Amino acid sequence: MKQIIVIGAGIGGLASSVRLALKGYKVHVFEGNHFPGGKLSTFENSGYRFDAGPSLFTMPHFVTELFEMAGENAEDHFRYSKKEVACNYFWTDKTKFKAYSDKKAFLEEVSHVFNEPNENVEQYLQKAKKKYQLTTSLFLEQSLHKLKTYLSLDTIKAFSQLHIFELQKTLHQANDDAFTSDKLVQLFDRYATYNGSDPYQTSGIMTLIQHLEGAYGTFVPEGGMVAITNSIFALAKRLGVTFDFDSPVQEIVVKGKLVKGVQVHNSFHAADIVVSNMDIYPTYKKLLPKQKAPKKQLSQERSSSAVIFYWGIQKIFNTLELHNIFFSDDYRAEFDAIFKEETVSDDPTIYLNITSKDVPGDAPTGGENWFIMINTPADKGQDWDEMVSKLRTIVINKLSKELAVDLASLIVCEEVLTPPLIQSKTQSHLGALYGSSSNNSFAAFLRHPNFSRRIKNLYFCGGSVHPGGGIPLCLLSAKIVDELIPSANS
Repeated sequence: MKQIIVIGAGIGGLASSVRLALKGYKVHVFEGNHFPGGKLSTFENSGYRFDAGPSLFTMPHFVTELFEMAGENAEDHFRYSKKEVACNYFWTDKTKFKAYSDKKAFLEEVSHVFNEPNENVEQYLQKAKKKYQLTTSLFLEQSLHKLKTYLSLDTIKAFSQLHIFELQKTLHQANDDAFTSDKLVQLFDRYATYNGSDPYQTSGIMTLIQHLEGAYGTFVPEGGMVAITNSIFALAKRLGVTFDFDSPVQEIVVKGKLVKGVQVHNSFHAADIVVSNMDIYPTYKKLLPKQKAPKKQLSQERSSSAVIFYWGIQKIFNTLELHNIFFSDDYRAEFDAIFKEETVSDDPTIYLNITSKDVPGDAPTGGENWFIMINTPADKGQDWDEMVSKLRTIVINKLSKELAVDLASLIVCEEVLTPPLIQSKTQSHLGALYGSSSNNSFAAFLRHPNFSRRIKNLYFCGGSVHPGGGIPLCLLSAKIVDELIPSANS
């Protein structure tokens, strides 16, 4: 039986292992951590459970199709529910907005809170939908680095309507042209952060991200986000995939221009094919030190990173939802600080996630588990101790004022995650959450392909390669790798 080794048990690696096992390969996954999931993992502190990483779940069909491919009923192994309110938004002037999942309710709330004409929002959403429909098969579901992708009718159709993508505009310009309300512009600008980018630099094509959330909705898995990891991990094991944890790969062994296997714990493990779910930068720098690295792709600007506070709170806040955003007063200054000054502003936007709103047992009775995320630059040697101290004070003061409480007195336990820790725990280069940023209009074409042009039978998946970061795109990267690799019997 032909052997495939997958490096890394992040969500892209797990999904790849499932797909390739179904193609008839004997799949062996090596993971440096003692647990699967990479960023999509969990931990507990003082009776509070926290999802360590990604907190937004959209497009659940990318998860459930893995079970369907295996001939299983997805609901027997993975369940989730749709949120009525996708997110609560707060501004310092006391403006509050509920982003309802139902389109009619959403439009009514937009009209009520922002006094924005419904036709403006309708036109915007229709254009976002059109962008998605024209680009999904080209940019998201296929390799951008294979000629056959550009010979399809879908590609010809997309390139014939380039004007609709608003590539000549930034996301902020596209939003500012569409709406009369500055607050609504800011709300839609926020979608740049879904791939770690700057709305004042990233292309106007990124309005399609809003379509994905609006059209498909926001969901919460039973058991929290880690249930995505746990369910796919269990599926992989049922399919015969072998996992070795606490087993960081030391080198991808190449002879001539053909991959031969990997070196782990100073032992050689042979493979016909190797798939790296590791960040593309350390894959080359650490695992392929003798191979020529693609300098242009590895030197791309990194996406944003984050400082995350995990707080056990001994109080219930009825005004808060699963997802909550407390906006800064000067959004442009916030992103200038991140991407131009490589620091954080004095008034950053605060994202607050509380899974105990929907997941029983995630917090003790009368308490909530707070996941507070502040967007930051990637790690360039900043004084993170100083930055964490500054941000902690800012967050406590801002939320204490907004929620009319003495927040500091309600914090029972605390953990903190910084860009250097993100890099050490997940091998994400400089702690960037999404690999390279999408601040360049042609960023999609600058990401590393899902295969090696120089080394035969070496493939790549995960958030640092095509099509990008975030759970849905990582799962799509596994799908692309699956399509690139022939079945074991061919």
